[in-house]
Amino acid sequence: MEPKLEESDRVKLEESDRVKPRLSCRPWIFNNIKLFVLCHGMLQFAQLLHSAYFKSSITTIEKRYGFSSFSSGFISSLHEIGNTLLIIFVSYFGSRVHRPRLIGMGGLLLCLGAFLLTLPHFISERYEYTKSAVGNISQPDRNTCQPVNHTHTLEYCAKSAVKSYKLSSVWVILVIAQLMAGIGTVPIQPFGISYVDDFAEPTNSPLYIAILFAISVFGPSFGYLLGSVMLRVFVDLDKVNTATIDLKPSDPRWIGAWWLGLLVSSGILAITSIPYFFFPRQMIRRKKSGSEADMMSEMGERRMDEMTATEFIKLFPKMLVKLLLNPVFIITVLSQCCFSSVLAGLSTYFNKFLEKQYSTTISNANFLIGSVTLPTVAIGMLLGGIFMKRYNLSLAKIPWYSLCILAGTVILTIPLFFMGCSTQKIAGINYSKDMNSSTSFTLKAECNAQCFCFDYVYNPVCGVDAIEYISPCQAGCTHSTINHFTGHIVTYNNCTCIQTSTNEDYAHPGHCRVSCSNLLLPMVFSISLIGMIACFTHNPLYMLVLRVVRREEKSFAIGVQFLILRLFAWLPAPALFGAVIDTTCIRWSRTCSGKTGACHYYDTNLLRIRYFGLHVMYKILGVLLLLAAGWKAKKFSVHRVSGQNTEAV
Repeated sequence: MEPKLEESDRVKLEESDRVKPRLSCRPWIFNNIKLFVLCHGMLQFAQLLHSAYFKSSITTIEKRYGFSSFSSGFISSLHEIGNTLLIIFVSYFGSRVHRPRLIGMGGLLLCLGAFLLTLPHFISERYEYTKSAVGNISQPDRNTCQPVNHTHTLEYCAKSAVKSYKLSSVWVILVIAQLMAGIGTVPIQPFGISYVDDFAEPTNSPLYIAILFAISVFGPSFGYLLGSVMLRVFVDLDKVNTATIDLKPSDPRWIGAWWLGLLVSSGILAITSIPYFFFPRQMIRRKKSGSEADMMSEMGERRMDEMTATEFIKLFPKMLVKLLLNPVFIITVLSQCCFSSVLAGLSTYFNKFLEKQYSTTISNANFLIGSVTLPTVAIGMLLGGIFMKRYNLSLAKIPWYSLCILAGTVILTIPLFFMGCSTQKIAGINYSKDMNSSTSFTLKAECNAQCFCFDYVYNPVCGVDAIEYISPCQAGCTHSTINHFTGHIVTYNNCTCIQTSTNEDYAHPGHCRVSCSNLLLPMVFSISLIGMIACFTHNPLYMLVLRVVRREEKSFAIGVQFLILRLFAWLPAPALFGAVIDTTCIRWSRTCSGKTGACHYYDTNLLRIRYFGLHVMYKILGVLLLLAAGWKAKKFSVHRVSGQNTEAV
């Protein structure tokens, strides 16, 4: 009799919850799990659009403010710190609070963080796109070879000191904005997944979650496409007349309007956060039977709902230890960390890799990632969910299935080590016409000894001899030819360092063309195919985590899962990939005061080997962890992935 009374009490509470808002249309429209899946997919779409746009623009921010790749990677992962500090407590109390409402509040906080990220642009001075420009007005005498000393050095160094002082303000703003964004993202994904899994029909839960992830993955796709569009616009479109700018997006000194897309993403976040304030705390569950086991599960959830914060804090260590001692859970999550680290490295630096390896623009790289790579990843996630629903893999089979998939991606990654270009010959950096000094390169040579060149000037030119120089002055060029219709410099002439058999001595602005630009599309399609195959394991591994814990511990387990993913994947991985990329730099930008800024040139062979080498190391570690998970899972009975309660393994 007692369980029936508890069940009747629950029904009465649900009835009162339905009657209370009868004056509005809320119960009829928002008491629908399919609508929640749609809304949550759109919010995650907006969240990941913002995150992807910021990642697509981080190398532009790096170039704009003179950061290293390690620094930009650290900035990119800063929001994980705020997320990590709260994820467990917020996720656990998700079963005791109004989850949809907290999701909406988190979305609005993320919106505010996205808006704050734009402030560095508005407090900064106009971008001087060369060290030889003042107020974006070209000074040809600084670009070309001049035999007399200039008097502008002290003036420029004074401006550099002011910029260095303002960079500290930029850092503070970026830190606060990213921490705020991290706190805002805390409730979005854990609460959404647990809410869907709690109130969806048991057999539909895997498919709903797969659809949720598939919809949200298009957020990064549109984020990169938005980045492709915005980075074609000059950064200071609100401060200068863009018609007077003598740069093109293909120019290595070009800086796009990175801040403009952040305004767009903050607006989308605000719109998609509003509907959550109308969803009920609990939806009516559709059960085929009111078995005693179901009722006892409900009673257990209610007892945990009544737990106070003090009681939770006292029980937290015991609960955490119990969860961490669950071997299948912890090994599975650590294997997810390896896969997530690879995704972090791709999402943060793949556009930069394409730019430096194949001499394409950052805008074009973002377009390829957004239109090819990320849609195939979404397809992989969706197919993984459909496969999971169709074959209903048991807990014992999921690790072996995932192991085979990821081992295959390791093999497919090997050809990528050979799909790249050799490092371009750059005078004074990795090439010298004087063979006796080939082991010690210097920008100063006999051919430009009569020129007074600023070492901090970065205005690369490609000589007719296929050698690149960091500025026309370093090439010994004394004159330039200007297209009077466009105002752009066409060639630099009378270059004493450039001599060919036909006595040609001129150079073109910009980088020299690379010999393997035809490999750009094959590289993008190869990475896309590998990513799609790897994402076949995404939904099965998430379902494995959900099914190896008790129902009443599900929210807490999801919180611990996301904490581990952030601590061991999303937080360190961007900075680690950035540090690896920095080790391949062969020429750092410098101010006249000697301060190091962003990297100008990389050893492209080392960049390709170390970048993909780190990918393979993570994947091999993930395969080994899945091997251990499969071995541990063999000790337990075969469990079908369904909505039934499963005892903790």
